[in-house]
Amino acid sequence: MADHLPPPPVTDLVDHCLSGLGLDLEAVELRGTGPRRLLRVVIDRDGGVPLDVITETSRELSKELDRSEVMGVLGYTLEVTSRGVDRPLTRTRHWTRNVGRLVVITTIAGERIRGRIAASSAERVDLDDGTEVRIADINSAFIEPELKKENR
Repeated sequence: MADHLPPPPVTDLVDHCLSGLGLDLEAVELRGTGPRRLLRVVIDRDGGVPLDVITETSRELSKELDRSEVMGVLGYTLEVTSRGVDRPLTRTRHWTRNVGRLVVITTIAGERIRGRIAASSAERVDLDDGTEVRIADINSAFIEPELKKENR
């Protein structure tokens, strides 16, 4: 089953519904074919997305999708999830929402930098050890999960 983007009307309807709930649409993925399709919607917002928000979003989005005909007549499964730590930091808001968390950055030159995000802007990320990394120099960046927060 290959991932692919759903038709634009699906994405537009999802985005409209989420914006009405004060949420950001991070991704819409459609997997599978026929009645075994899976529509995965990834959401985010300032302060994170607790389980009760995911549950309510799933209910509201399901109602909107059922009212419309954008998914056609075949069945599908709707999955609503938060960004999680396994998705790369690609937008300014991702960096801003993760200030204070550990990050692993791989630069275009292949250098690996690990540090805690102190501040960010559209042009650069500042780590708490004084390191500055230009956004243009970042190849990839992921939050590093922490079991116990280090003393700062």
